[in-house]
Amino acid sequence: MKFTTLFSLFLLCAFTSNLPSTTADVVDTDGKLVENGGIYFLRPVIITGNGGGVEFAATGNETCPLSVIQNPDPFSNGQPVQISSPFRIRYIYEGLILNFGFAVVPPCAPTPSFWIPVKGEEEELSVKLNGYGNAVRGWFKIKSVPYDIGGYNLLFCPLDSSSCGYVGIQFDAARNRHLVVTQNADSALWVRFQRVSPSSSATDLHEPSLLLKSHV
Repeated sequence: MKFTTLFSLFLLCAFTSNLPSTTADVVDTDGKLVENGGIYFLRPVIITGNGGGVEFAATGNETCPLSVIQNPDPFSNGQPVQISSPFRIRYIYEGLILNFGFAVVPPCAPTPSFWIPVKGEEEELSVKLNGYGNAVRGWFKIKSVPYDIGGYNLLFCPLDSSSCGYVGIQFDAARNRHLVVTQNADSALWVRFQRVSPSSSATDLHEPSLLLKSHV
């Protein structure tokens, strides 16, 4: 019991020490505040030949689709993603500790399902659905892109490091667009958050409360 209490205090200190000094709001494509526990498509800022929305897929030797990738079709919305924070607040702001998880996951995947960076042979961490070994403990956060074009970067901050990495794209031999955590800002994915309409999100979605628990 004593160890559990001390560990909980450690996590609380880690959370609060990483809270931003300013609380810039995060907005969706309609200019509305992004809600804690809300469900959104993560779309690229610019529709070009550089891919579309974020989704899951089976890559490499996976028998279950546990890899987080970008759909190669620039007009694809990808799959609905729930954005949630362990803090009991209504809206998301920049720098807030976050979890990302697909609202619908394959039956073979653990539930509730979160994104987790995983160590592999490459220098970058691969973003997977939880259930993988070699997972790196930490949290995601959102940072606005300082350009007139707008949009946001996703960052991942390991619990045992003061350095956060950008969520970017890396191709594998099969040309899958893997989401990875990289220190290279030029490889960062620029995204916007498109709210999923009630009609397209009401079927087979997990209840938001299932995904509000932190995985750190």
